[in-house]
Amino acid sequence: MSLLDRRAFLIMPLALAACGFTPAYAPGGAATALLGTVRAQDPTDKNAFDLVERLEERLGRPENHRYDLAYTIQTEAVGVGITTENEITRFNLKGVIDYTLTDRASGARLAGGRVQSFTAYSATGSTVAGLAAEEDAAFRLMRILADQITARLIAVSTSLP
Repeated sequence: MSLLDRRAFLIMPLALAACGFTPAYAPGGAATALLGTVRAQDPTDKNAFDLVERLEERLGRPENHRYDLAYTIQTEAVGVGITTENEITRFNLKGVIDYTLTDRASGARLAGGRVQSFTAYSATGSTVAGLAAEEDAAFRLMRILADQITARLIAVSTSLP
């Protein structure tokens, strides 16, 4: 590491502090207003369970329930790897979640939107291995989408009542 690189690395925290940067989960940060206040709708399937689990990891279990989070999950497996024998060996698992954050007391819509992403898994090997790979891909996808929802909620948290 050159001398210039070291100086830039050491000065970076000062520059961030000077511009008003505050970590989201720091005391007084944007995320603290959401911690323990968002209750996601009850999960009805494995994908929803994985989504809610991750949301609660990031935002905490709802203790002081002020906001309701409704969501709809759509997933689709698309074959992307095809052999010369026309067998699919790899899938992309695409996911889309539409979500809405409402005020529990008034029922007013406070935020909402759509997040989307994808993961991939291999379909080679035994049936059991293929099913395990598909389940793992769905788990990873729900975590990615939950993290996107969390980031968007943190971004609007300063304007929430």
